[in-house]
Amino acid sequence: MTPERVLALLRQVAEGGLAPADALERLAQPPIEELPFATVDHHRALRQGYPEVIFGAGKTPEQVVMIAERIMARGNGVLVTRADEATRAELAARIPSVQLNAVARTAFVAPDEAPPPGRGTILIVTAGTSDLPVAEEAAVTATVLGNCVERVTDVGVAGIHRLLANGEVLARAMVIIVVAGMEGALPSVVGGLVRRPVIAVPTSIGYGASFGGIAALLGMLNSCAAGVTVVNIDNGFGAAYAASRITHS
Repeated sequence: MTPERVLALLRQVAEGGLAPADALERLAQPPIEELPFATVDHHRALRQGYPEVIFGAGKTPEQVVMIAERIMARGNGVLVTRADEATRAELAARIPSVQLNAVARTAFVAPDEAPPPGRGTILIVTAGTSDLPVAEEAAVTATVLGNCVERVTDVGVAGIHRLLANGEVLARAMVIIVVAGMEGALPSVVGGLVRRPVIAVPTSIGYGASFGGIAALLGMLNSCAAGVTVVNIDNGFGAAYAASRITHS
């Protein structure tokens, strides 16, 4: 159940095209559904604007497919993040319409109705090619949530001229997600160039002293550029969800 569907039902009742009792029956579907291993939240879209997203890590392919099928049964779209190769293969075998992204490790099934579009563009800036899995997770998520997405890749501070050459792209974005590992310097540089919100995503890419992304995380948290917000290590999904709330506000 989504806000758009509730409004459509109310309009039908107001216009005489649907009996109040029939509308009540549709609205009376239980908000949660108990499975042996999960509790599916069918009213997530009604509260937050988009259905429950399935985090694939730690779940078996069969569990992911069953949760996805229950969400789809209500007419909702399905997004699966951190879906490994076996899970993606099982989803493709069971749900022919699924869209897979091996780099992002995502799977997506479109809803019956597209989500409302966000304002402007979400720009995803990637420091290095090694950061692409996290950046693509953000790109897929932002697109699924109804946003226009642009990408600028491999423009880390080791060759700062590559970033500066994209000044026009940076300036026209509504929100900028910056994905970087190593020392995590790129969000500070971007934050010093633009007036838009910058969401920084530290990645676990780097040598030993990067401590699996902690060095980048601390560098971003200590950014001297105003307007830089930081999400958790490798959390491209969380960055895109936050950006989408900005574009839909």
